[in-house]
Formats: sequence, structure tokens, C-alpha cells
Amino acid sequence: MRISGGEARGITLVVPKGDLTRPATDGMRQSVFSSLGAVVPGARFLDLFAGSGAYGLEALSRGAAGGVFVEQNPRAVACVRKNIEAVCKSLGRDAHDLGVVAADARGVPLGGGAVPDLVFIDPPYEIIPEIAPGLFVKLTEVLAPKPDAIVVFELPGELDLAPPGWTLLKRLGKGARQPTVAFFRRG
Repeated sequence: MRISGGEARGITLVVPKGDLTRPATDGMRQSVFSSLGAVVPGARFLDLFAGSGAYGLEALSRGAAGGVFVEQNPRAVACVRKNIEAVCKSLGRDAHDLGVVAADARGVPLGGGAVPDLVFIDPPYEIIPEIAPGLFVKLTEVLAPKPDAIVVFELPGELDLAPPGWTLLKRLGKGARQPTVAFFRRG
């Protein structure tokens, strides 16, 4: 698994061993960031259920100012830290604008970071129906100062989300049991 674009393109990411995470594929991330385009440079991000940190690190490689990674599994947290180090080394920058919060992502902790412009959510697929309603309620509160913030939510193709007060802007991918990504904005 590698960074698929930007200044750190090609940097290999460490992924936790076992079935603890299901990393976003390089192709899916490339499609997501092609769709986000000019929104990414200078943006602050929040990477919930970070796993390896692939979404946030991809944003960083493509010009994001910084952000916070939230992951509760200790082995995955260790991978995120290693990956931050590798990507920052490739970019020739330090990690002062990046935070790692070892916590349950359902609480949408900002870890002392600024309100994000982009929120990446890539939870275990089997818990999405249970957690999505509460996540969107919490996101409505957290993102209140930034009504144009975009939520990028990876989910299986057979699942549809229609959170109250949110608009589905776009959906990438198709097919049952295939990864898809939905882009949401409040309103």
C-alpha cells in the first residue's frame, strides 16, 4: 500500500497485521482525491477510524496543512505514527501540524486540533449501520463553525446513508460488497 499522489507519491505505508483494519485501496484513494481536487491544499483534516492513516496522509501528500488521526487500536496507532514519520520525511517537513489520538472515533475527538475542513471516515463495515447516525449528530456539532466542511465516508456498495441535515454530494464506486465512498456536506 502506497501514497498514490502528491509530493510523497510512492511512499509505502505500514499496515497493521491481521484483520484489524481494511485499508482503503490505492485506486479508491486516488479517485477520492481526484474528486476533492482544489479543496485539499491548505485544508485541515480529521481521519476517523484511521487504521494506517492512509486517507489523512494522502491529503498531506497533496497539500493539506495538517490534521488529526483518530484510532483506538494500539497496533494501528503505532502504524499511523510510523507512516507519519515516513511521509513527513519524504515531504521534508516536521509533524508539528499532525496529531494522533488513541481513542474511540465515534466521539469525534479533535485532539486539540482546529475544526477540520475534511473528515475522512473509514470504519469497519459491519458497524456502520449502528454508528453512522450518532457520528453524523456529533459531526453536526463539531463542524458547526465550518458549514462547508466535507465528510468523506467509505462504506460498502449495498449500504445507503441518508443522515438528516446532510446532503450527499457524490458517490464513487458501485456494486454490492464493493468499497464505495460517499461525500457529504451539511445542508
